[in-house]
Amino acid sequence: MIGPMSKIRAHSAAFATGVALLFGSTALIAPQVAFAQAQTSGVVQRIVVQGNERIEAGTVLSYLPIQPGETVDPARLDLALKTLARTDLFADVSIELVGGDLVVKVVENPIINQVVFEGNSALKEDKLKDEVQIRPRGIFTRAKVQADVQRIIELYRRSGRISATVTPKVVELPQKRVDLVFEINEGPKSGVLGVNFLGNKEFSDNELSDVIVTKESHWYKFLTSNDNYDPDRIEYDREQLRKYYRNRGFFDFRVVATTAELATDKNGFAVTYTIDEGPKYKFGKVTVETELKKLDGNLLAQILPIKTGQVYEDERIEQATDALTFAAGAAGFAFVDVRPRYVPNRETQTVDVVFSVREGPRVYVDRIDIVGNTATLDYVLRREMEVAEGDAYNRVLVDRSRNNMRRLGFFKDVTIEEVPGAAPDRTNLRVKVEEQPTGELSFSAGYSSVDQLVLDVGVTQRNFRGRGQNLRARVSVGSLRQQVDFAFTEPRFLGRNLAAGVNLYSYRYDLSEFAAYDTKSLGGGFTMGFGLTQNTSMSLRYTLRQDEVDVADSYCIPGQNTVSTVLCAQRGAYMTSLFGYGLRLDKRNDPLRPTRGFFADLNQDLAGFGGDVNYLKTEVDGGWYWGFNKDFVFSATGSAGYIEGWGGDSVRINDRFYKGGQSFRGFETAGIGPRDTLTDNSALGAKLYAIGSLELTIPTFLPEQYGIKAALFSDFGTAGQLDDVDRQTSPGVFSTTIKDNLGLRASAGVSIDWKSPMGPIRFDISRILAKEDYDRTETFRFSTSTRF
Repeated sequence: MIGPMSKIRAHSAAFATGVALLFGSTALIAPQVAFAQAQTSGVVQRIVVQGNERIEAGTVLSYLPIQPGETVDPARLDLALKTLARTDLFADVSIELVGGDLVVKVVENPIINQVVFEGNSALKEDKLKDEVQIRPRGIFTRAKVQADVQRIIELYRRSGRISATVTPKVVELPQKRVDLVFEINEGPKSGVLGVNFLGNKEFSDNELSDVIVTKESHWYKFLTSNDNYDPDRIEYDREQLRKYYRNRGFFDFRVVATTAELATDKNGFAVTYTIDEGPKYKFGKVTVETELKKLDGNLLAQILPIKTGQVYEDERIEQATDALTFAAGAAGFAFVDVRPRYVPNRETQTVDVVFSVREGPRVYVDRIDIVGNTATLDYVLRREMEVAEGDAYNRVLVDRSRNNMRRLGFFKDVTIEEVPGAAPDRTNLRVKVEEQPTGELSFSAGYSSVDQLVLDVGVTQRNFRGRGQNLRARVSVGSLRQQVDFAFTEPRFLGRNLAAGVNLYSYRYDLSEFAAYDTKSLGGGFTMGFGLTQNTSMSLRYTLRQDEVDVADSYCIPGQNTVSTVLCAQRGAYMTSLFGYGLRLDKRNDPLRPTRGFFADLNQDLAGFGGDVNYLKTEVDGGWYWGFNKDFVFSATGSAGYIEGWGGDSVRINDRFYKGGQSFRGFETAGIGPRDTLTDNSALGAKLYAIGSLELTIPTFLPEQYGIKAALFSDFGTAGQLDDVDRQTSPGVFSTTIKDNLGLRASAGVSIDWKSPMGPIRFDISRILAKEDYDRTETFRFSTSTRF
């Protein structure tokens, strides 16, 4: 047996032998290593990778631009070193040629286990994570960390915290892993203590304050971030001031300097804009020069929105450039270059403008990129484009494409920018959209002159699954209507420019407060719509429904003073089968906020192909718009309708027209038209109506961010006519309680639209100018909806 002491001595002897051998070996090979380290060139016989723990040697060799058998020199070794360093896989790399061995020693960069943010309260962690580029399971490098530090600081700077600091800390973990911690000191919020203007004479400080985006900090401005100091916003303000002055005749205007002084307690900045207004200019001589033989410069000059003697405006120059581009495109010139040339005359304070129209270089669309569509799928937008990749660039078609996308109603704004392509004759189109809610949870209420409250609630989705499909699964419950309906519309049926939809519904209208009857309907139908030309479209529809009219017994019991033969004759259930069509002409310059152009609609429905009801209903709608500027837009709109029975049928009460409320401001729902005074002045509905409206938007002098707009309006029109059978109590005897007069009704007032945090709200305040004694009026109405 070998005792413990023997084992210790044996181990000691082995250890001593090992140390001797180690020193002996080192002594033997040291001269060779020293000699090899001095070696800077030679033939590589073998490549040896040392120091790698997580990364395979083969991966290192795949990056190395040197293979065994090749001759290396200092330049190639330096190139190999830089190549490996650029991979970001290693914290340190060294390459040595030792004899025929190329020894590559690496120190691996650690893997990030998690990224942690500490000290942040003003900015949520999700927002910070979206900003930084470093991610868990990514490779840690000092350069990436420093870049993310700057990103976080920039994010805080844009949120008004100029003094924010970020300190990165690394917590080492086993297996070459680290936790990265960003310690954040947000610092105080840097507000705007004051906004000052120097050099302004034509416009007051208050007027210029409304022009710029930067606002002074106040305690009540907790819903806005424009009262935080942001250098980028200051630069934007300089451009806004320039536009404001240049659009009011100040051709020589410039912002001399912009200074921001930090308060001693570092709680905010005082911003000062020093400006030089210069004199006020007018347009002098305006001419058009063209090298295109088919275009006459004198004729083109006549379409310009600029006249000699008008106050100079940059916006008119832009409008004129667009008008000339559009005119050239309409004449078949897809490639034109319109450039204005300015000749200021400071003695007469006029600016002569020469528009040079030349054939531009032939440019083709290389690529179309769509950004900003977080919900809507790309193909929904691409199918609205009238130019495709590879087509010749055409400004007119690009503008039409923009209007097509805006007409969808899915976006707050749509812009199409030109981006240089891969070659001089190539351009990329960048379609930038800003999504807006397309689902709607609506709530409306009306307050009438007889203290009635009208409520309505509903749910719709106009961009189902981002595919542009319209889905309405609605349950509407109100004091007047209880409705359940389902409708689905596919805008591109079978991949063609053909909209197809189906709808099913069941509803009950409680009109006892207005028309002394209730009606129930159960039915459904389908629709199809398609374009005829660029500005015209047509729709076809079919509806099959069963209606039931119920009149209170108190109006139909013989011997009662309120017995109405007119109403009681409408009792019962019947089936309606109708075909209809619609035609639309739309030449507005903008489908959502038009400032120029007009539209017209014609709709007809013919009932009688089966069912129990025979009638022909015709309705027309139209509108014309003219904008004096962005604040004043005048519009004249109108609608008219007529329904007539055929085959010996009269028009039933629930098929007639009921006007008032939203369709005629100042009058309550079903507030105008024939009435039966025997039954508490109940509405009977009209066979004929004609209503017009004049409206002028006016400035509210409030900042745009408050979202408040106002308009003056005047509504006027009439509604009336009943069939003779509906006016008779017995053959040849007409009721004296039926009031039916096609007299003029008119109202005027103001409408206020407010994009409030809880959704858009509209107020209508009306004053009656003309009415019949039996009409029902209201002075105030509001409606609101919440979107998602």
